[in-house]
Amino acid sequence: MPDGLSDPSHTARQEWMALLAQASREEMEEAWRLMLPNPPYAILRKAETGLAMVRGRAGGTGNPFNLGEMTMTRCAVRLEAEPRVVGLSYIAGRDPRRAELAALFDALLQTPQLSADVKRTLLTPIRRRLDETRRVRAAESAATRVDFFTLVREQGVE
Repeated sequence: MPDGLSDPSHTARQEWMALLAQASREEMEEAWRLMLPNPPYAILRKAETGLAMVRGRAGGTGNPFNLGEMTMTRCAVRLEAEPRVVGLSYIAGRDPRRAELAALFDALLQTPQLSADVKRTLLTPIRRRLDETRRVRAAESAATRVDFFTLVREQGVE
């Protein structure tokens, strides 16, 4: 699949927004340092922290219910060179700089001339880290797996 998309129902932007939401501040700061010269941008909505209601479903299919609230930070930026391009971010937690960087990278990924660099310097390492984390967790889980089997008694055998 192009750009490593894992689910065909997701668009490319949905995929990179999910990765940016899982990126650490350090990963984004490092990618920003590698992008010299840094493209100028304007903040449309400064990073704001608030609460969002988290909903769940029993078994993933039942009726939705309110699970609880979580802290989220959002931000919106516009690239000065591309005034029609707006980057948005919604991240878990209270880190305004991380939200600003995520919005900035969302905007940069929408520009054809910079998206390849951002994918190479930021998205690929994030995807690699997440895959490795999943692999380690799966191995730890597999180590504790217990296989149960049942012996079937034959009818009429004593």
